[in-house]
Amino acid sequence: MKYLPLNPQIFIDNRKRFVKAMRPDSIAIFVSNDEWPSNGDALQAFKQNTDLYWLTGVEQEDSMVILFPDCPDPKYREVLVLVRPNELKEKWDGKRLRSHEATAISGIKTIVWLDSLDALLQTWIHLADHIYLDSNENDRKASLIQSREYRFIGEMKARYPLHKYERAAKIMKELRGIKTKLEVEVLQKAIDITDNTFRRLLKFIKPGVMEYEIEAEIFHSFLSQRSAGPAYGSIIASGDRARTLHYVSNNQECKDGELILMDFGAEYGGYCADLTRTIPVNGKFSVRQKEVYNACLALHNYAKSILKPGISIVDYTEKVGDEATKQFLKIGLITKADVKNEDTENRAYRKYLYHGISHHLGIDVHDLGTRTEPIKSGMVFTIEPGIYIEQEQMGVRIENNFWITKNGNIDLMKNIPITIEEIETLMKAKK
Repeated sequence: MKYLPLNPQIFIDNRKRFVKAMRPDSIAIFVSNDEWPSNGDALQAFKQNTDLYWLTGVEQEDSMVILFPDCPDPKYREVLVLVRPNELKEKWDGKRLRSHEATAISGIKTIVWLDSLDALLQTWIHLADHIYLDSNENDRKASLIQSREYRFIGEMKARYPLHKYERAAKIMKELRGIKTKLEVEVLQKAIDITDNTFRRLLKFIKPGVMEYEIEAEIFHSFLSQRSAGPAYGSIIASGDRARTLHYVSNNQECKDGELILMDFGAEYGGYCADLTRTIPVNGKFSVRQKEVYNACLALHNYAKSILKPGISIVDYTEKVGDEATKQFLKIGLITKADVKNEDTENRAYRKYLYHGISHHLGIDVHDLGTRTEPIKSGMVFTIEPGIYIEQEQMGVRIENNFWITKNGNIDLMKNIPITIEEIETLMKAKK
């Protein structure tokens, strides 16, 4: 890992929260992600299962965590399972965690090597009535590939068919949606790295620069600040390409007079920042660009004012849509007739704002959390309205990250330049 060691209390507290939600006489088992093949004998870069990481902080492949709070032997009430270090393998692939190192990261005192787990696990299973197993219940998942967690479910049910199986994911969705203060401290570090990087870009961008050169600056800045790298594929979209929401080609020239939309964020300690800013390539917004940008910023600020405990995402999105209608009328994108005749299932403003306004954020960029229940204190959301105008070959999006409090929210990106005046002043300073 590139980042400095995290406070293990993060993961100790997370496990306590999960155990508190378990049924009596139950055991929970979480497995790591697969090492996915690439081509030939190559493997994709390993990415840990985020539920396992949330519970342990361990990023190593072939790991497991077992939580058995009612185990008669207190030593085995929480167990971290690791691959036994192998001297020959380490010469090829690098050092593996020793037990004391794993304890320092996770706060788990009992470490069991994977090759000695089977007999122990069978004994623990026989003592339990319920078995919690993990699965991917992210509402937006699109892959049908059977990953390790699903294969493990099949193996367990075949071996222990008479136990009562429970969905760990249902608990994780509730718990991971609420961030602790310690978690937000790590997230803030990822955000601060992203802030520093954006300020660097304001001095770097000029007409003629290539989108991939900007992406390279982002990557360099992230790694030089101990980030693992981008939390997701950076979107560097100049001109009309900004209307493509997930544009990642990043291979065109940024031209004088264009706006450039940049959606990027650092990963630090497993937690993800998610920033979007739209700036003028030449350092100066035109009159029309200012008009559209300020409409988007007004929409952003309105969303910020209503994102608080008690409101549902559905109601929140509807209210932001009402405000978008007002803003789009002001800047001439839609007419009163468009609004009067709009389809309630496809409102007039949707021609120019065709994505959601907010999503949960954490150790996944689109993190676990409710989409239907009222928003709760402790949740972290993005706010990212956009305006995309095909006839003007222009796209604007403004995105910050917010931690929900009892009475409102805290803008975790409040220090990052966002107004036209701030952006133009910093871009001018490079000269």
